[in-house]
Amino acid sequence: MDSQTSQSSPAPEPPRTFQVDLRGLVDLLSHHLYSSPKVYLRELLQNAVDAVTARRAVEPGAPARVRLYPDGADGADGAALRVEDSGIGLTESDVHELLATIGRSSKRAEGLQEARSDFLGQFGIGLLACFVVAERIRVVSRSARTPQAPPVEWTARDDGSYIVRTLPDEARPEPGTTVHLVARAGAAEWLAPERVLSLARDFGSLLPYDVRVGEEEVTDLPAPWDRPYASPANRRVALARHCQGLFGFTPLDSIDLSVPVAGIRGVAYVLPSAVSPAQRAGHRVHLKGMLLTERAEQLLPDWAFFVRCVLDTDSLRPTASREALYEDETLAAVRDALGERIRSWLTGLAAGDPERLEAFLSVHHLGVKSLARHDPEMLRTMLPWLPFETTDGRLSLEEFAQRHRVVHFTRTVEEYRQVAPIASAQGIGVINGGYTYDSELVEALPSVRPGTVVAELDADTVTAHLDAVDPAEELALAGFLAAARATLDPLGCDVVLRAFHPLSVPALHLDDRAARHEQARAEAEAQADDLWAGILGSLRGSAPRSRLVLNHLNPLVRRISSLPEPELIGTATESLYGQALLMAQRPLRPADSALLNRAFIGLLEWATHGEEGR
Repeated sequence: MDSQTSQSSPAPEPPRTFQVDLRGLVDLLSHHLYSSPKVYLRELLQNAVDAVTARRAVEPGAPARVRLYPDGADGADGAALRVEDSGIGLTESDVHELLATIGRSSKRAEGLQEARSDFLGQFGIGLLACFVVAERIRVVSRSARTPQAPPVEWTARDDGSYIVRTLPDEARPEPGTTVHLVARAGAAEWLAPERVLSLARDFGSLLPYDVRVGEEEVTDLPAPWDRPYASPANRRVALARHCQGLFGFTPLDSIDLSVPVAGIRGVAYVLPSAVSPAQRAGHRVHLKGMLLTERAEQLLPDWAFFVRCVLDTDSLRPTASREALYEDETLAAVRDALGERIRSWLTGLAAGDPERLEAFLSVHHLGVKSLARHDPEMLRTMLPWLPFETTDGRLSLEEFAQRHRVVHFTRTVEEYRQVAPIASAQGIGVINGGYTYDSELVEALPSVRPGTVVAELDADTVTAHLDAVDPAEELALAGFLAAARATLDPLGCDVVLRAFHPLSVPALHLDDRAARHEQARAEAEAQADDLWAGILGSLRGSAPRSRLVLNHLNPLVRRISSLPEPELIGTATESLYGQALLMAQRPLRPADSALLNRAFIGLLEWATHGEEGR
């Protein structure tokens, strides 16, 4: 049996090797990993800077030089670029192992591990990215670790073929590497001198070594936020100029973001105009001097949407494309630390520079409110400063609470517009809590200001503060009120008579969220089948209803209440109802729009009928 089984079992196949389609891989890089072909220059700079870093780890006094020469000696075949560095260099075995093996990184080479933490690149993609713009790459390198070995040349094409050969000593007398690129069809613009200089400055302005395009300096050190200035005013002017050049706006202020313990150095610029909290900010992040991304969205807490940052870090991890930050515990800690720096700047303004704080809050109060709703200390600090819409004008919570024994507020802008004129006339102070974060902050007020009484203002509270009409007068108007109530009953609205100021307001439409929910349910009931209509109808009887409060002191209401014809009373009541809705700036339901149209036509008919009778 064992013999038969052995004879019937096929011999195991030898392991096979993946076949890599280089052109397909380059297409994958250009369309899915990298956001733009411009990253080829970052990869070249990155490799050169890492090579210099590696050499200086073993030779601290070694030269630190990177040079880029657009349209160099290879230009006869088309647009070209030559990049030279004074770095660690490569031996022939390094070339075979590293340049010709996709995914292998020189950062893993033996003898370089001690410098690894200072490298910019960590993923071994290396020169492969250059095929995004080049059809041919030629590398000439001489190793600083084995200076007696001859220079080696590696030439590769985008079809996956390559040639390696050694060169005479004079081809590369000093240690280091030279990379030659020849542009692929349609990519010549990326190797043009002005484009190379622009990209080199964008990516490499904070690199710690001497980097030049021809004779043009690329690096601009120290960074603007690290430079010594004669005075704080000079610093503000210089940083404002830097922000204008970088982001295209003149900032309201700048905030130092240096957090040495987290390996962060940089500055935040305060936007000069308001932006939506939902708009994700794009921050510029340099990793060990090399620009990593211009669109870092998770760098700051969500509430800090009013600033744009530029910083350099040696602690954050890049993603595989090196165009974004890796979300990990380190990034979370850095985000908290930067948020604390911005928070400290705000509290510093509150303590020592109220004019600058007021200028800031006039534009960005929403961001501070977002912070304050989760930070009691920030709310306490900002109480005298954060503006709110109130019946007493635009005031801070502290000022409003000092004026009113009870801090009334509404949860929606619609409710505020309904009650604000009437409440103000009755001496009731109200805060409009309908804007983003406002009602949450008002409700949190007692926690940071002990003894403060906060109450939501609803329709019942407003009605209770209005003066009742003399019972005899109201009885005399019973017929008018019955006709008015019959008119508005199908809309789920009651009619009540009160006397209140200002006299110019003929009617007030009051409801609450429960009443609006009932209206929506009634509309659903109209579309329900008989069974559900009966159930919903039984529930509807005790549900809250909106109310139209007629002002008995208003001359127009007095004239309407004396009308003899029930039909005209109904039309006039509909008109008062529609006018009250419009005054409250409430969104109109289809039934409300139909009522307004019907009342308008009805008034025209009565007016023309009156003219015909004259």
